[in-house]
Amino acid sequence: MESKDLIPAEEICSHYHVEYSFINELQEHELIELNVVEEATYLPADHLGDLERFIRLHYDLDINMEGLEAVNHLLKQMHTMQHQISSLENKLRLYED
Repeated sequence: MESKDLIPAEEICSHYHVEYSFINELQEHELIELNVVEEATYLPADHLGDLERFIRLHYDLDINMEGLEAVNHLLKQMHTMQHQISSLENKLRLYED
């Protein structure tokens, strides 16, 4: 992964006004992935949307880590089910035509 695809954790904390311990706790609960390069911690850029969602859920709705894990699990299940429905609809169209 190139360094342009990584966002320093310090910048994230500063931009979103969150403590580093929150980001670290998200990683401990395996909700986000952090990379350590030369003793600096980075977030892959493609995980930024997930981090923003967790920040909103935690700080705006006061959802704790266990609640974030549950919400994340349910969202993944919903996404999988949406793909399955789409696949089934496509198969059904083949038989309708």
